[in-house]
Amino acid sequence: MILVVGMARSGVAAAKLLASRGEDVFVTDSGQPKSQDELVAAAIPFETGGHNVDRFLSAREIVLSPGVPPDIPPLQVARESGVPIVSELELASRYLKGSIIAITGSNGKTTTTTLVGEILRSAGRAVQVGGNIGAAMCGLVETSTPNTVNVIEVSSFQLEGIRDFRPDTAAILNITPDHLDRYQGFDEYRLCKFRIFENQGNGDIAVLNADDAQVTPPPVPLSSQVRYFSRQAAVQDGACRLGDSLYLSGKEVMAVRDVRLRGDHNIENVLAAMALTERMTEGDDALEKMRAAITGFRGVEHRIEFVREVRGVEYFNDSKATNVDSTIKAVESFSGNVALILGGRDKGSPYEPLLAVMAGKVKHVLLLGEAADRISASMGSRFPGTRVATMEDAVKTAAAMTSPGDVVLLSPACASYDMFENYEHRGRVFKHAVQELPS
Repeated sequence: MILVVGMARSGVAAAKLLASRGEDVFVTDSGQPKSQDELVAAAIPFETGGHNVDRFLSAREIVLSPGVPPDIPPLQVARESGVPIVSELELASRYLKGSIIAITGSNGKTTTTTLVGEILRSAGRAVQVGGNIGAAMCGLVETSTPNTVNVIEVSSFQLEGIRDFRPDTAAILNITPDHLDRYQGFDEYRLCKFRIFENQGNGDIAVLNADDAQVTPPPVPLSSQVRYFSRQAAVQDGACRLGDSLYLSGKEVMAVRDVRLRGDHNIENVLAAMALTERMTEGDDALEKMRAAITGFRGVEHRIEFVREVRGVEYFNDSKATNVDSTIKAVESFSGNVALILGGRDKGSPYEPLLAVMAGKVKHVLLLGEAADRISASMGSRFPGTRVATMEDAVKTAAAMTSPGDVVLLSPACASYDMFENYEHRGRVFKHAVQELPS
């Protein structure tokens, strides 16, 4: 029997894949997830509300969903007994057809992954985008073909349980403190990110951020061909910004002004996408198609997403900012007069770097969720702050205190699980509350 732990999107996809391959599969979850009906419809047995340790010990293999902590007691017992434990990412890679482009990093993964998909489609490639966004990787198996390019967003949680996972092309966009509530320290988190290159060979490509000292030089030897992207220096093997233009392997692709995304961090994401797709977008018109795809790209939902202007005040949804560094990048994208909504479930990172960036830009802070006390203590008297109980209260309070020319920005710097199902749910609640404001 193969035991799947966790009944969220990845766990259900893993269970369905295993069942379709004729495997004896069982799913266990300590909560009461809404996905139970999917397993009932697929005739896959499961348990909820707790874990039966005997099933962990009798399993031939355990597939761990990324949201499940790897140190829960049943997993520790199984590990000590020698039961193999792998991630959904590892399971899917055994069956997935076609090539794999895998993208990880503390921030920018979703934007870069989505843009890579757009560039490849413009080049006429058959593309699937998923992993940590959209469809779980196991959910892409049935629709994959030998000609498919599978563009996968990968989290450190997913990389914890790999063995043979080998992407043809992989990238680390950046590494900043995140998930320190899960890891023993920053070094452990950083090394986990670098596992994305672990099984690559000399025919594969590793793309690194040349501007990030936590990425370049790498802390481990790489067997793959290395390409770089840089916003600060010239790069021959990869992508870079020089003056007001973006270049790929020495060839000018486009003007910086033609990138429609806000913020310098998004220039990095575009450069990374260019470096990641170079090998798969060959031909006389390749750069022209790449330019068209980038120029037409307006970003992804929940990432500095413009929602609405109400009485001269602009509202932006950046619910995807689940860590401090991501919120820093969002705040840096605005010139000032920002009412900033912060808070959620704390992830252990310090807020001081964010507070330094907020100076001169943020006029008021609305504090929400479990992390409100810690953020408030960090802020002290440097910024006026208001505690709010719900997202709706946050939006109404922000609307009452802002004036024409101001910006209301949801960029929480925290996880969403204290009040919402996920960051998407949080973002949708915010957008609904904004749409409900009277004109």
